[in-house]
Amino acid sequence: MQEKTTLKRWLSPKDLLEEFGFSLNNQAKLRSQRKIPFSKMGHYIKYDRVKIDKWFENNSIDVA
Repeated sequence: MQEKTTLKRWLSPKDLLEEFGFSLNNQAKLRSQRKIPFSKMGHYIKYDRVKIDKWFENNSIDVA
């Protein structure tokens, strides 16, 4: 039997840390340099999973 997993669309900085290993300090640096896509909702920082996945694809380095 296969389990159905549902992934959240909007990730908090803590979620990004847990799923992808980006430290909170690294996230802040990438945001200030405008290198990672994010949204600010009031005082809350959120990452759109779709944009993060696309960002990973666009920033990958192929190794021979």
